[in-house]
Amino acid sequence: MHSLPLLPASLLEPQVTNWSALAVYAFCFALVFVESGLLLGFFLPGDSVLFAAGIMSSDPSRGVNVWVLATGIFICAFVGDQVGYVTGRKLGRPWLESRTSTRMRGALLRTERFYERYGWFAVVIARYIPWVRTFIPFVAGVGRMNYYRFLSANITGAVCWGIGITLLGHWSGRNEIVRYIAYGIAAVFIVGSTITAVRWWLADRRNKSGNPT
Repeated sequence: MHSLPLLPASLLEPQVTNWSALAVYAFCFALVFVESGLLLGFFLPGDSVLFAAGIMSSDPSRGVNVWVLATGIFICAFVGDQVGYVTGRKLGRPWLESRTSTRMRGALLRTERFYERYGWFAVVIARYIPWVRTFIPFVAGVGRMNYYRFLSANITGAVCWGIGITLLGHWSGRNEIVRYIAYGIAAVFIVGSTITAVRWWLADRRNKSGNPT
């Protein structure tokens, strides 16, 4: 008899694993949209939730259809980034420079440097980096990135991240080998994002030390 691994309970609140399929869809879709399109969603754990929901979809008794889940997540991720981009274009640099919150301002400026360095690829890569995926569409809008270039990067990122992680979770729930590979991939992303965050923090410290106010 097929049984789920314990991973979903460790990634989602225990009660979430007992939700109906409709509740799981609504929760995942809302989380992805907020994390992608609203600046206040930078703290949300999108990767782990999508992976756990994918695992839940591998158990027929849960009633969660993986293709409904993956398609909805793709749409919400795509629309969320479009909202972030349009918001950035509308508000522009004056809004960016007027941020009084040190944490928000620092995150936006670090994301801006990331965008300036990688351009089109930043929009795709950012999907896999916590908090950066929230700010990068806004920064791309502020920077007036060509709309069609952003559109293509947004579609690519939404497919690779939204559909990719969901399906990886689904396959992990059905195949032990895939599950271990997925854990290895997750570990690489966690370590990579941690190193990136530490490097940016150290760079900020050096900048502050060299430019006292």
